[in-house]
Amino acid sequence: MWSLIVAIVVGFVAGLIARALHPGDDKAGFLMTTVLGIAGSLLATYAGRLLGLYGENSAAGFIASIIGAIIILFIYNMLSKKS
Repeated sequence: MWSLIVAIVVGFVAGLIARALHPGDDKAGFLMTTVLGIAGSLLATYAGRLLGLYGENSAAGFIASIIGAIIILFIYNMLSKKS
């Protein structure tokens, strides 16, 4: 449970940094950026666990969370441009 809370808090900060690093004109607001950052952090956490990089009760690191948030933000931008 604690690792999930850490992933959410780190994801919040990672989403803000990912938005600053991701090139392009983002129309997502502050709340959507936060949600995408949390999703990216959770993606990095569970993908790392699946690959055996993290233990069962550990969360992804800060850099991995930023990379996960950039991936989620990129996918979000591709899907939002089509609609």
